[in-house]
Amino acid sequence: MTEIRYLWEDDRIPLYNSEYGDFKPYMELFLPQRENPAPCVVVIPGGGYGGVAFEHEGREICKLLNENGFAAVNLMYRVHPYAYPAPQLDAHRAVRTVRYFAKEWNILADHIGVIGFSAGGHLAMCASLDFDYGLDAGDEIDRVSCRPDFAALCYGVLSLDPAITHMGTRINFLGANDEALAEKYSGENMLRDDAPPFFLWHTSADETVPPECSLRFASALIRSGKQCTLHMFPEGVHGLGLAKNTPLANQWGKLYIDWLNYING
Repeated sequence: MTEIRYLWEDDRIPLYNSEYGDFKPYMELFLPQRENPAPCVVVIPGGGYGGVAFEHEGREICKLLNENGFAAVNLMYRVHPYAYPAPQLDAHRAVRTVRYFAKEWNILADHIGVIGFSAGGHLAMCASLDFDYGLDAGDEIDRVSCRPDFAALCYGVLSLDPAITHMGTRINFLGANDEALAEKYSGENMLRDDAPPFFLWHTSADETVPPECSLRFASALIRSGKQCTLHMFPEGVHGLGLAKNTPLANQWGKLYIDWLNYING
């Protein structure tokens, strides 16, 4: 049975609002049985910041990772009516928690990455570009770095520019916050020198989240000299998950595992 780990104790959840229900952010642990420590991936399903597609963009991805020797955790994070910065705090805490318990969970503490889908791709991107190396406040877990060592963004809402974004995701992300956040948290504006390597894929037929989101972010990475792998497939609607029944796009999982093996030596 999959083990559940809540990200915080009940009385320590930042920004918790009981009026939004009793949901508490947590992770499902998918830890492979192996002798040597494994790299780990925090899996962040999509859902437009209005829900979480925990099965086909979460558990199925964790199982793929386990089958190839990687540890994985499936992140159940806060969504609407929560807005920024609650989802980002959850993603940061997930990476910190995996790193904090790395020895106990037989994980390599310096080989912890993220993968996100659609709005989860935006959250994974934010986790990979708006991180810290440990906080002075909080508990022992908060003092651990939340920087991912590698990141994969799958048909992600990687820009909040109204010309190319998915507006439902943008609206749920902003909530009542100042719209200046939309520019700040568009990937093309977030690059930093210590950014991790990125793997991206999208389909040119995606009519929900335009492929320009991935193209623009990949171009920004390349112009900045950052490591970037991009795959653009010709067929497939939005929200494919493993894309098992979509020609060519159904190869992305193998390409991703190959990339993970390359990144992790």
